[in-house]
Amino acid sequence: MSESPLLVEPRPGYRKLTLNRPQKLNAFDAGLHQALFKALEEAAFDPACRAVLLTGAGRGFCAGQDLAEPGLTGPEADLAGVIERGWNRLIRAIRALPKPVVCAVHGVAAGAGASVAFACDITLAAETAKFSQAFIKIGLVPDSGATWTLPRLVGPARARALAMLGDTITGSEAAAMGAVWRAVPEDKLMEEAEALCARLARLPAKALAETKRILDASEGNSLDAQLDLEAKVQLQLGRSHDYAEGVNAFAQKRAPRFEGAPE
Repeated sequence: MSESPLLVEPRPGYRKLTLNRPQKLNAFDAGLHQALFKALEEAAFDPACRAVLLTGAGRGFCAGQDLAEPGLTGPEADLAGVIERGWNRLIRAIRALPKPVVCAVHGVAAGAGASVAFACDITLAAETAKFSQAFIKIGLVPDSGATWTLPRLVGPARARALAMLGDTITGSEAAAMGAVWRAVPEDKLMEEAEALCARLARLPAKALAETKRILDASEGNSLDAQLDLEAKVQLQLGRSHDYAEGVNAFAQKRAPRFEGAPE
């Protein structure tokens, strides 16, 4: 039996998902897409899972699309179908998951692999990681949401240069321009990422889900619409157990014990 293209490791309060095609630098084929989509779906419905950690096995995070898959070249190639069935479905699942998705990037994050990292909620990178929007080098445009996420993360000037030139930037450079949250020494990457997920698992799950949702909504809202949305969400959260517990813990100068948090 061949080894699974995705390793799923339950941890206290979160799940660690590891892309596991190291011989291909974790480039995606249909099997990896299906395995990761299923794992995200299962995480969404597991109350014990309050965050997801996404990383890659071997020398790098992800080299994007496996170009050796049949049907990707020639006059009958249907790249739109490949994108819709795989990459677009994956990006939508990451953004819609009502739990934080932390991404830990080491080595290569190229093409759609970089796009996935940019779509996650909090991305940590090794200082030596190498990000590249390499699409232009094979005659394509950035996909998997990169033309949406990159301008919002780094600004239009940098996004255009990265997309049009296909240059490689390090994890340190990506952090400096805001493409990822932080860059850390490679030997500390997983330690930092797992500590971050454990921290998220102790926070109020509903407030995290709503924070993720309203931040996404803000991209298309006017200020007035966003102010109204914030007030509506605060009304709901203000009646929750976690809000009462947070206020009581603050008054009593103790750590809060949010509902559903792992013991």
